[in-house]
Amino acid sequence: MTSKSIVVIGENLLAKELFGALQKSEKVEVTFNQFPINHHVDVVIETTNLDLEQKKSNLQGIESRVSAHTLMLTTTLHVTATEAASWLSQPERLIGFGTFSNFNNGALIEVAAPLQADPEYLQVATNTFQVIGQETEIVEDEVGLVFPRILSLIINEAAFALTEGTAAVDAIDTAMKKGTNYPLGPLEWAEKIGIDDVYSVLLGLYKQFGEERYRPAPMIKKLVQAGWVGGETDKGFYHYQNRKSKEYSI
Repeated sequence: MTSKSIVVIGENLLAKELFGALQKSEKVEVTFNQFPINHHVDVVIETTNLDLEQKKSNLQGIESRVSAHTLMLTTTLHVTATEAASWLSQPERLIGFGTFSNFNNGALIEVAAPLQADPEYLQVATNTFQVIGQETEIVEDEVGLVFPRILSLIINEAAFALTEGTAAVDAIDTAMKKGTNYPLGPLEWAEKIGIDDVYSVLLGLYKQFGEERYRPAPMIKKLVQAGWVGGETDKGFYHYQNRKSKEYSI
């Protein structure tokens, strides 16, 4: 059986995890952040979220380097797949998907077709994720899709509670774990999946709807500006709390 050729593009933790998962499959040949891309690649997966100019540049650069039939998969945490597809001259072969890093721990991957999509590519997209044993769900094309959107709003509310002095970081997480039986507290969860990706979802929702409920908490914005986004950085809400505690003890 001929292997499917896949390229993963992105500098975030999700890109690295997708690359690692694809490497384990005997059904694909995968490369990571390879430019120029081979014209005969079957699928390119692009994962930039926060920097939309970079995302647009990535997608347009990919389109110019691959064949007219290559499936382009792109994350839709900050923009809809329809908007991302509008940046291309061949929008029909772009499909959006949404998940956070640590997806191997049980979170499914949501897939959404832009208005411009050829339905045939939607099936190719779901097949691509099934190669790595990942369950998929087809949802409507909206910023953040379903799971990332709802989880980001929960994290945002927890960050507002922290900013307003309702409780400390660890107390907020403990209350939510014991009160709702969440596997992780919302702030702990944010650090695990990447605070910058949460911020991307919130910015996208706030831009699209303009409603106050989507406004990112100032604390989230501040942590992103500091580069304390969790994931591989090992810094986030808990690092902020520990640092503040030391400052007050001086």
